[in-house]
Amino acid sequence: MCGIVGYIGENDSKEILLKGLERLEYRGYDSAGIAVRNGSGITVFKEKGRIADLRGVVEEEVMGSTGIGHTRWATHGKPNRANAHPHQNTSDRFTIVHNGVIENYHHIQRDYLAGVEMESDTDTEIIVQLIGKFVEEGQTTQEAFSKALTLLKGSYAIALLDAEEEQTIFVAKNKSPLLVGLGEDFNVVASDAMAMLQLTDQFVELMDQEIVIVRKDSVEILTLDGHTVSRLPFTAEIDMSDIEKGTYPHYMLKEIDEQPAVVRKIVQAYQNENDKLTIQPEILDAMQAADRIHIIAAGTSYHAGLIGKEYIEKLAGIPVEVHVSSEFGYNMPLLSEKPLFIFISQSGETADSRQVLVKIKEMGHASLTITNVAGSTLSRESDHTLLLYAGPEIAVASTKAYTAQLAVLSILGAVTAEARGIDIGFDLVQELGIVANAIQAQVDSKEQMEQIAADYLSTTRNCFFIGRVMDYFVGLEGSLKLKEISYIQAEGFAGGELKHGTIALIEEGTPVIALATQESVNLNIRGNVKEVAARGAHTCIISMEGLQEEGDSLVLPKVNELLSPLVSVIPMQLISYYAALHRDCDVDKPRNLAKSVTVE
Repeated sequence: MCGIVGYIGENDSKEILLKGLERLEYRGYDSAGIAVRNGSGITVFKEKGRIADLRGVVEEEVMGSTGIGHTRWATHGKPNRANAHPHQNTSDRFTIVHNGVIENYHHIQRDYLAGVEMESDTDTEIIVQLIGKFVEEGQTTQEAFSKALTLLKGSYAIALLDAEEEQTIFVAKNKSPLLVGLGEDFNVVASDAMAMLQLTDQFVELMDQEIVIVRKDSVEILTLDGHTVSRLPFTAEIDMSDIEKGTYPHYMLKEIDEQPAVVRKIVQAYQNENDKLTIQPEILDAMQAADRIHIIAAGTSYHAGLIGKEYIEKLAGIPVEVHVSSEFGYNMPLLSEKPLFIFISQSGETADSRQVLVKIKEMGHASLTITNVAGSTLSRESDHTLLLYAGPEIAVASTKAYTAQLAVLSILGAVTAEARGIDIGFDLVQELGIVANAIQAQVDSKEQMEQIAADYLSTTRNCFFIGRVMDYFVGLEGSLKLKEISYIQAEGFAGGELKHGTIALIEEGTPVIALATQESVNLNIRGNVKEVAARGAHTCIISMEGLQEEGDSLVLPKVNELLSPLVSVIPMQLISYYAALHRDCDVDKPRNLAKSVTVE
């Protein structure tokens, strides 16, 4: 992994490929490369580091109207030039870029490529060497490509060039996302529509285990056994202006500031002509038919799922379990008779979650995806979809997608409750409006968050977040944000759990950030703060108006307690942002991380 682009047409492909890769930088990567088909064959340029480093090695005089490119996030082999994509076979006839993980690459190397000397440590090179071997044995490129794919186990998105077929890019996918974009006298390949949106908004979705023959004036989709597939394109509804940073120094800060507008946009999107919140009738039917709901998610989306459990159980009265997707697929619990699976994913391409979706579909269970990306894999393959309407999220550390997930989950819980004849006791539209205003107040008070970051996190090597009930779940997200972008070792704990072992790590000056927004446990969490303070902790209490006490570091505007996580997470995001900024970290592209985790 992490990003693929391709172009075939009449213009020089170099700058098109480079700009496409730059639009995929938000996904996270450690090296990059492009391959250009020119009159003398295929020329490859690749480099460790950023696209800017790659630009430094690309030769301007090399011209070609067909090319492929890649940003790599290392899975097999160190991040260096040798392991960067594209890779070529020993004769340099074939050139490949690949996202995903080939699980049986060692077996393929042993059984088919024993005498072939590899130039990299990657699983990707195995694919291109295998194709080259099959062609040497007399097969056509398409036949060799197809045969190689039948041998691969794992995930892949592939674009392949053949030096002897100038006007063709061979494309295939399995589990990893890949699209073909349609233009006039040109076509493109991209793992994300955003990469090529400057050229076209018309894209064809590809299905697993298909082969696609892309030429400048045609796109042919085939099954592995050679049957032609017909599929209409869809329009990628992304506003290019949403992708730009504007006057902001970082995408993360821009996306934090967009959260009040996102909450308001979600309310508008889910209101009908009578200003009443509504969701698709078939989703309501699925919710009411379920005897248990399983939320499947990873990372930040998992933390949103923990809050979502509270919304669905407390509002609609349906039991909910929340699972880490990478664990659930391999350790499935006993299921009830009529479960509904809700998949939460910003990108809709999370491989860990998709492997669960594939399994539960085989079992005949219903599925709903909550995602920010219409037409994404999880959205296409689920029975139902609820969109987040947050707009493109570019920074690797998720912010506005998280609050959007909470807002949509609250709407799902409330509308389901109404369908079941349950009075939730408040007007959710009005309360979300109050929440949007409270978020605005927080993003307008950045100097307070920056001061907290300076006072507590400038030199520390670790930090603890504590809370109870939903504050605990927000603390988990706060700790994830801090460790993601500042590299401070941070952990979130239920307040009462500290004394069951972790309090042994508290020493003089250890920062402990405590959330106190839940009235029923306000005194409990303050007691936990006293416990760590007595052992030398440097404590910071973030409370809700009405629960504040003298000495609290920050008091949040009062909102409905059930919706408080939408507000209390804002200081978590901003404190993490400023902590990373003060430590000269790359805020938008933290080390070792990818925006869309498209391999298990």
